[in-house]
Amino acid sequence: MLKKRILIPVLLVSFFVTGFVVVTKDLFFEISKNIDIFTRVYKEITFNYVDEINPEQFLRAGIKGMLNTLDPYTVFIDEKRKDDIDYITNGKYGGVGISIGVRDNSVTILELMDGYSAQRQGIKVGDIIHKVEETLISKENYDDVSYLVKGEPGTAVSMTVIRASSDTLIFKLVREEIVVKNIPYFGFYPENSNNAYIKLNGFTRTAGDEFRKALIELRKQKQVNSIILDLRGNPGGLLDVAVDVTNKFIKKGELIVSTKGRDSSSLKQYFASQEPMFPDNKLIVLVNEGSASASEIVAGAVQDHDRGIILGAKTFGKGLVQTITPLSYNTSLKITTAKYFTPSGRCIQKIDYSLKNSSISKYDTVISNSFKTDNKRSVFSSGGITPDSLVEESEYSDITRDLMAKGFIFKFINELQNNNPDALYSDYKPNTLYDDFRKFLSANNYIYKSNNNKKIDELRKSIVKDKKYGSVIDKLSSLEKELQVIDSEMIDDKKDEISIFLKIELASRFFGSEGRIKVSLDDDKQLQSALNLLQNEVAFNKILNKL
Repeated sequence: MLKKRILIPVLLVSFFVTGFVVVTKDLFFEISKNIDIFTRVYKEITFNYVDEINPEQFLRAGIKGMLNTLDPYTVFIDEKRKDDIDYITNGKYGGVGISIGVRDNSVTILELMDGYSAQRQGIKVGDIIHKVEETLISKENYDDVSYLVKGEPGTAVSMTVIRASSDTLIFKLVREEIVVKNIPYFGFYPENSNNAYIKLNGFTRTAGDEFRKALIELRKQKQVNSIILDLRGNPGGLLDVAVDVTNKFIKKGELIVSTKGRDSSSLKQYFASQEPMFPDNKLIVLVNEGSASASEIVAGAVQDHDRGIILGAKTFGKGLVQTITPLSYNTSLKITTAKYFTPSGRCIQKIDYSLKNSSISKYDTVISNSFKTDNKRSVFSSGGITPDSLVEESEYSDITRDLMAKGFIFKFINELQNNNPDALYSDYKPNTLYDDFRKFLSANNYIYKSNNNKKIDELRKSIVKDKKYGSVIDKLSSLEKELQVIDSEMIDDKKDEISIFLKIELASRFFGSEGRIKVSLDDDKQLQSALNLLQNEVAFNKILNKL
């Protein structure tokens, strides 16, 4: 009898294990078969193709082709980009402390990080990168600049730049461990109020600690009555860091986010593990279409638990979780392994990549289901987090956008600083600054063409070769000149608007990203809406269904 009792469970275990092995063997057979086919194709073409094949580039093309059938977040990271892994996971990398971008078709220094090698050695914002070591730099190899500049802390790198005066300068820089600030600015806004404002740009490994320190510092300064957490433009980062940040406001034991992979048994839940630092203070989270992933985890938890109000524009809609797997030869694979769900059960993923290669053409079409918050408010899944209070960002005129896009404000401030190296921020007065800018535009032959003028120009060009339209062309040219005069006068009509960006750009040169953010707050439409809501107790509670 005893034998039977032992035998039955053993048989059951054998049955399930055997069943599992059969399934696994099928899967591994398919993998093994296709690896063999892929390897044979790769070898045959590499050895026998009529032209010589670069084995590495050929294989990378194959990897890229495979990954292109999946979502854009599943990517192969080669050894050249291994520093990106350090940044993603630790918020650190070896570099010289610069941010770059393309201006006037040249790779240009846009920002210097305070205290690092580039700033100490005298590199300036606006300098054009001509060479890194012996590699000539242009917009065509822009993506290589990061790889060339980054490296092991303590190692040297040579950078040749061209300054506005056309001087070519060579700098010997030493790479250092760059610790990226997730919080470029925090403070009380307005300064005489008890409303705390925190700008959070990312969720790298150090973000949770930075956030905690910022909250402690604010509380040391004076009583905090309300908090505005700005997640606009924050693309996300580490999931557990998002949980840590959310825990500063969510009560201990409450669910913050859940993740689930393709195996239904892989559900993992993340709860608030500590008592919140600010359990009851009024909270508004600012979001926009640039708020993604970890930002949406924070916003989703705050919304589902009715802990605060989400204000701004609808978020990006990235509800996918990635895992980084180290591979051989200093390479890695970042692969989507799960979807995440807000406390109410919402998946806010906008695009269904499982339909990418199907016959359904619009694979970004999603079905939105209704869920309930703690206070029984209706919230919806798919397509991002819809704010409780929809407020569009400030809109600016075509002429202001044209000046920004063509880099005239950036170049003007460059020239201003090069001509006045000893000037202080307080030396520049708004009206004088704008007047000098108008002179700069004239000296650089800036011509603004309105949409109407562009249409006339297009019409004139389309008929210019047809002689029968001769008189019409003359009239169009005359009209174009008249419109040009009107367009020129439009610049002064937008003086206040343009002056905002002059002030912001100037502040960034003296005070970095902190100065840029601080100066921009006064003209922030969404922030002003948040402040108005904080002052209206009835409206605030009504949104959260607390009345």
